Amino acid sequence: MRLLPALLLLLPLAAAAAGPTAEAILKAYDAVMGPPVFEAENELTSVREDGSSRTYVMRFLKRDADKFRVWFREPASVKGQEILRLGDNMWVYLPNLKRATRVANRESFQGGDFNNADVLRVNYAGDYEGTLVPSDVPDTFCAKLKATHPETAYDAITLYVRRKDLQPVAARYYASSGKLLRSAEFSEVKTFAKGYDRPAKVVMRNELVPARSSTLVLRSLSLDVEAPPQRFMQTDLGR
Repeated sequence: MRLLPALLLLLPLAAAAAGPTAEAILKAYDAVMGPPVFEAENELTSVREDGSSRTYVMRFLKRDADKFRVWFREPASVKGQEILRLGDNMWVYLPNLKRATRVANRESFQGGDFNNADVLRVNYAGDYEGTLVPSDVPDTFCAKLKATHPETAYDAITLYVRRKDLQPVAARYYASSGKLLRSAEFSEVKTFAKGYDRPAKVVMRNELVPARSSTLVLRSLSLDVEAPPQRFMQTDLGR
């Protein structure tokens, strides 16, 4: 019986050695890739099957877990376009028509290889349930994620994060059939604000059409910003 207290003391150490829980990895991903409030400038370059490419420059504004707005600045052909996410609903505003049209989470973001939800919906802790599994990538933890509702970008994800700080390293995205649809690489971790580090570059590869890929580069990001509620209303689009 005298061994029992010593064994109990060893349990927390054993749990720590086993790594974080899948839930902790999901929360860490959300904190890194989608802080509660931020403003950012992003550059998206999409490469098509014929080798041609197109680059977009966008301003992002986020508030809470379910409010997101994007303003397109370049190229000239899309300047003035906007995207608004409010809860489970998304709209794209076209300035030449002066109206907004509904879009779906799983639709392509500007014709590239990211889905709308990849860019505008970072809420893994709310959208997926995870299981920690052995990793086949060195120095990483691996979690297999399963969607908990139909509004997610994918039905299943295999997510890899660095052991030392839980920064995302790679991900594989699957259909409900188990077919691999996309794969992503996260790189160039930078400090954008005091105490806030995250990958500045995400490359999304289309596993169905290998010649296609899209690269999202975070040019700048600020956490100390104002994001008034009216900026996330349909009536504010185009203003």
